[in-house]
Amino acid sequence: MQVVDRYLEDYRVGEVRSTLGRQITEADVVLHAGQTGDFFPHHMDERWAIQAGLGGRIAHGTLIVSIAVGMTAGDVNPQAMSYGYDRIRFIKPVLLGDSITVQAEIIEVTDHPRRPELGRVDERVTVTNQDGDTVLSLVHLYVVNKRS
Repeated sequence: MQVVDRYLEDYRVGEVRSTLGRQITEADVVLHAGQTGDFFPHHMDERWAIQAGLGGRIAHGTLIVSIAVGMTAGDVNPQAMSYGYDRIRFIKPVLLGDSITVQAEIIEVTDHPRRPELGRVDERVTVTNQDGDTVLSLVHLYVVNKRS
């Protein structure tokens, strides 16, 4: 990881970043359940999840969001800050043992509506499993300094 100054003018619509894979483990799910208090049987009880037709325990959607966004975090950019997330969709369950990869594509670069010294960059984040199925989609919003 390194520090890279990247201003609004440096972003281009259509830029794509892709990650390596990461397996979702028992430890991930148990730790997330403990941190959030979400011990629903979908995540914690294998027999219940199978009887419910899920094919096994599923990872928390919020866990997959967290891991996916973390997987896209590369270089530190002092000129940008996360502004939030829009259009989060849990498209398909992620089972324990599944491997996910993430693709992030710049879909919009605009001026900030209220602060002329800033801009906004919207990045579509698509998470796929080992079979190439899309399991999660969201738009990550960034506030970015302008060069001038």
